[in-house]
Amino acid sequence: MDVRSVVEAVSTDDDDAPVYQVESLCMRCGENGTTRFMLTLIPHFRKILLSAFECPHCGERNNEVQFAGEIQPKGSCYRLEYSAGDQKMLDRQVVKSETATIKIPQLDFEIPPEAQRGSLSTVEGILVRAADELQALQDERKKVDPQTAEAIDEFIRKLRACATGASSFTFVLDDPAGNSFIENPYAPSPDPSLSIDFYERTPEQQAALGYLVDQSQTREHGNDASSNNQTSEPHGSVGAVAGRRAIAQGNSAEFAEALFRYTAPEEVMTFPSTCGACAVRCETRMFVTKIPYFQEVIVMASTCDACGYRNSELKAGGAIPAKGKKVTLVVRNVEDLSRDVIKSDTASVKIPEIDLELAGGTLGGLVTTVEGLVTKISESLERVHGFTFGDSLDEDRKSRWLDFRARLVKLLNIEEPWTLILDDALANSFIAPATDDIKDDRQLTFEEYERSWEQNEELGLNDMDTSSADAAYASAS
Repeated sequence: MDVRSVVEAVSTDDDDAPVYQVESLCMRCGENGTTRFMLTLIPHFRKILLSAFECPHCGERNNEVQFAGEIQPKGSCYRLEYSAGDQKMLDRQVVKSETATIKIPQLDFEIPPEAQRGSLSTVEGILVRAADELQALQDERKKVDPQTAEAIDEFIRKLRACATGASSFTFVLDDPAGNSFIENPYAPSPDPSLSIDFYERTPEQQAALGYLVDQSQTREHGNDASSNNQTSEPHGSVGAVAGRRAIAQGNSAEFAEALFRYTAPEEVMTFPSTCGACAVRCETRMFVTKIPYFQEVIVMASTCDACGYRNSELKAGGAIPAKGKKVTLVVRNVEDLSRDVIKSDTASVKIPEIDLELAGGTLGGLVTTVEGLVTKISESLERVHGFTFGDSLDEDRKSRWLDFRARLVKLLNIEEPWTLILDDALANSFIAPATDDIKDDRQLTFEEYERSWEQNEELGLNDMDTSSADAAYASAS
């Protein structure tokens, strides 16, 4: 993919995304070339700054992607399972930041962060470029080390077989900064071939990204990448799960304030902490409150006066429940839209009537209403993914987005009954009943179930002794 095609591939509108040109030095021939800059929005991802250099004297060309936003709260790892013969899958758009690593486990192949840094390409384009770069020095290797050159030739053949779609392989894109991306062409529907893991960064990864890190934590963690405690979920549940981080950032301290309508906290504790965006010292406020018909919860909210960053979390208090819980509400009238909703950060959201499914973790933990939940989904999709991008979306995909948004609006108009399902493996989510006695509410049902081994593994419970916690929960119930 050359410079012109890269610019054209992400250009949304000439008026909205002007291209700026500056004269700059060519590092190959020493003459002056032209660098073009464009701030644009990639559908289903976020804003990026695209720079493209071209030298008219020697023909040198290169391009680089830089991100117009901050490092994300968590790292991300995309995993694309490719089946031989599916050419469309090779055409998926890929954004690789300067901190991302690409791996193909079947070939024991890895593209480190410093290679192809800040690139915007496709799956095929990345593999072809890697094969070409390996091929470039083969003539010299054959003179110096023929045996190694022969082994590399065999490897290049395997790599090109993947690039042409002749072989099945797994394409892994791992980025501690969370700023890389693989396109979901089926949005807003889930993508069966693509999954994404969001994980906590290790102290070493934090330090590499420029954060202040306690050296004692670095020594304790060592280089064990398994300490990331990743949780896996299907990608693209409502467009692209990558957008969930930007959605979660929209959940500022507003939801903490909503809890005061249940019961005012006896004490709000304040303690010093560090801003997750700029590493400046800030304050975190925390209080414990009791939700009627539900349980005790812990609310934490942080604000940074230096950069304006705000973050809030809702955590369940007490022991880990022995079973998961599914809460189902049949929405039939306007009054149902005013029901209070507590959604934990482990709960998935489903609305079967419009084929909407939010994977666990999407939107983070929040306190809102049924109407507020649907509105937040719609607003976040419009802000993060965008429903109309002019020439950046083909007509078929654009019409699908518009139709999906129209169906979200119909939910709030109550044109017909619809179902809201909160499925929480940790039983920390809740929908308020319409009557004083929760058993008299026929539209609201609570269903407990045994967690599967896979759910316990994702939650980190398989390696934890929960016998005492289960006993405490049973006695409290």
